[in-house]
Amino acid sequence: METGDDIKKKQRFSQIMNTPESDVMKVELHPISEEEDLGFFACMTIDRPDKLNALNADVMASLKAVCAWMEASEEVRVLVVTGAQPNQPPEGKRAKPHAFVAGADITEFAGAGSEVIRKRFTNNAVEALWNLNKPTIAMVDGFALGGGCEVACSCDIRIASDRSTFGTPEINLGLIPGYGATQRLERLVGYGKAHEMIMTGDMVPAEEARRIGLVNHVVAPEDLQETVFAMAKRIGSKSSHALRVGKETVRAALDEGLTDGVEIEAIAFAGLFDSEDKEIGVQAFINRTTPEWQHE
Repeated sequence: METGDDIKKKQRFSQIMNTPESDVMKVELHPISEEEDLGFFACMTIDRPDKLNALNADVMASLKAVCAWMEASEEVRVLVVTGAQPNQPPEGKRAKPHAFVAGADITEFAGAGSEVIRKRFTNNAVEALWNLNKPTIAMVDGFALGGGCEVACSCDIRIASDRSTFGTPEINLGLIPGYGATQRLERLVGYGKAHEMIMTGDMVPAEEARRIGLVNHVVAPEDLQETVFAMAKRIGSKSSHALRVGKETVRAALDEGLTDGVEIEAIAFAGLFDSEDKEIGVQAFINRTTPEWQHE
């Protein structure tokens, strides 16, 4: 006979397996550990390779759905965001280049006025990704331009292949970034470099992106997935509660001054001393055992 815990576990597993996939978005679940039941991390793939994974209305709606599902799925600890690999080209045709996301689908901009765009860009899917309370990692292989650069900037960590390129070329359309790059890019690379990227529209190769702080790590394309998945597993093995508090506290550094931010950190740090996971972690350290987090 099934116990109450068995039934709850099946219900949780059923919930997370009901991934919000669509024609333009794929979601795969990977176990954090092959030996222990530590939950999963999700790999979300923007799947429009023939359009270089450009962001259109369907992609943005799917991204919002994935973020809502992530918030509701306790067993899914980390989200990896990536773009589909190019399809095999027809015989005699040149292959499409690799792309994380090569920007917004510009065809949706033609003839659009400010009222339409204001509704589309207010409370948008990139902000849903930015506000997700779980760790996020951008796995970038190829072009991350315009909205693609902004999706990457909305993740907590960015790991790129050495054939990747970043940029904000909206100025070439008579526009500026609309998914937060004027704010988040400045905080990542600094005031002057953000101005240079936004005002020139120039592309930044992967190694330069790492040097200026836009990217955490650069690896060979064949090592990219292994590197990203290893980090997702490493992060996902930690206490979800502590990760959530840590993310909120680091985020305060962007929204508050230094003095207020340090005070927020002190309050958050002290609050963790009332959590179950703090005592589990401390006792595991003292006894030289592996902590079995309750994520509370």
